[in-house]
Amino acid sequence: MVVLNRIYTKTGDAGTTALGSGERRPKNDPRIETYGTVDETNSAIGIARLATSADPALAELDAMLLRIQNDLFDLGADLCTPDRGEPLGYEPLRIVEPQVARLEADIDRLNAELAPLRSFVLPAGTPASAHLHLARTIARRAERLLVALMADPAEPVGEPALKYLNRLSDFLFVAARYVNHKAEGDVLWVPGKFR
Repeated sequence: MVVLNRIYTKTGDAGTTALGSGERRPKNDPRIETYGTVDETNSAIGIARLATSADPALAELDAMLLRIQNDLFDLGADLCTPDRGEPLGYEPLRIVEPQVARLEADIDRLNAELAPLRSFVLPAGTPASAHLHLARTIARRAERLLVALMADPAEPVGEPALKYLNRLSDFLFVAARYVNHKAEGDVLWVPGKFR
C-alpha cells in the first residue's frame, strides 16, 4: 500500500531521485526520463477522459482508458525497479502478457466499427480525438526512450513492458479514430492540398 503523508521530502534537492530498489539516479537519467514520459502519457489520457467520461456514447472507451491509466502506473512501477535478480524485500510489480492481450482485444473491439483507412488522418476532429492523438505521440516518445534504455545491457527491462507501450500507441490511434467516428468522422490528410 502507498502512503503519502509528506509531499516534499527534500531528498531530490541535489538533482537525484530514488528507484524502486532504493538506488539513487540523476533526475535526467534515461530510466527516469522513460518512466517520466510514461507518466506524461497517462496525464494526456486523463485530459482526453474529460471528454470521453462526459459522453454516454463513449462510455465503453472511457472504461478502457481508465484501465489503461491504471496499467500505466503499473508500467511506471515496473520501469522504476530494474530487474537485476537481486532480492528487494518485496515482489516488484511488472507488466504481464495478459495486459498486452487485453489492449489488443480493445483495439480489435474499437477497430471493428471503423472503415478501413484510405489516407492518413490528421490529429484533429473532436477535442477528445485530438487529445488522444497527443497521448499517442507521447506514448511513441516513451517507446523510443524505452528502446534506447533497453539497448544498454546494464538496464534490464521486461519484454512485456515494450510490447505494452507499442500496443498502447496503436490503441490510442484507433481510439482517436473511434471518437471521430462517433462524431463527424476522420479528418483526412490531403497531400499537397495547400501548395
